[in-house]
Amino acid sequence: MNWINNIVRPKIRGLLVKKETPDNLWVKCPETGEMVFHRDLEANLHVIPGSGHHMRMPAETRLKQLFDNGEYVRIETPDVVADPLKFRDERRYSDRIKDSRAKTGERDAVRIAYGTLDAQPVTVGVQDFEFMGGSLGMAAGEAVITGLETAAERRTPFILFAASGGARMQEGILSLMQMPRSTVAVAKLREARLPYIVVLTHPTTGGVTASYAMLGDIHIAEPGALIGFAGPRVIEQTIREKLPPGFQRSEYLLKHGMVDMVVHRHDLRATLSRICRILLKAPSLGHSVPVTGAPDAEPVQLPPPMAEAAD
Repeated sequence: MNWINNIVRPKIRGLLVKKETPDNLWVKCPETGEMVFHRDLEANLHVIPGSGHHMRMPAETRLKQLFDNGEYVRIETPDVVADPLKFRDERRYSDRIKDSRAKTGERDAVRIAYGTLDAQPVTVGVQDFEFMGGSLGMAAGEAVITGLETAAERRTPFILFAASGGARMQEGILSLMQMPRSTVAVAKLREARLPYIVVLTHPTTGGVTASYAMLGDIHIAEPGALIGFAGPRVIEQTIREKLPPGFQRSEYLLKHGMVDMVVHRHDLRATLSRICRILLKAPSLGHSVPVTGAPDAEPVQLPPPMAEAAD
């Protein structure tokens, strides 16, 4: 055994070699440049503490934060042909799908789950922007329709967290057909007299905005979210005019009547719980609801239920 080569030199080399620091330990605020430790950001529901900027929230985290005790049941969605048109641009569409599935561990961009929100059964759909920009294709369309049908069958509200760049071009007309198909499913839920609540997150654009994302009974937007069909840069290039400040952002849309409310993420769970109980004419909880996952946050006191409206 060579003591010098096997023991002494590795120890010296370990002292001299600079240890690599993971590049995801700190997150930079897009608005102020503030650096936030990733664990502090996660504990604050992915909201920058200083500026209040709402970062993109992982789909799994959003589901766990919404349901009671973070427990829910995943609803299986129908399988579809992965690459119906055998599409290829710089890369094969089938390869892009494989990469997104490996990255997220999911089959496609929409997850459907069933559980309770403050003891009230609800069905929830979440679009995962990490999966090809949350784009709407055949699989995502089937998932949204499955969520709406599940809510109708189980007599629950359907809450959708929308986040998408629009329809998936690699599936052509097959992706565009998901817009009318999902619209029909929304109409069936409305016929069943069950609430459909849409939470618009950053960004919600394209064919998703042009279909089920803007068909809710209540539209809630997270602060600062970009919501629209075409992006502001495309609109400016088309009309050759400068758009007003904050155009297509949540606060602008609230001011112009396109959304019903803008709700901070810390208050979102309590707001959804209250809306579901009001729309279903369910009894009030009778106690304050803590904001799950927000450290040192004050509990949100629910108001008494509204008087029942005449049918």
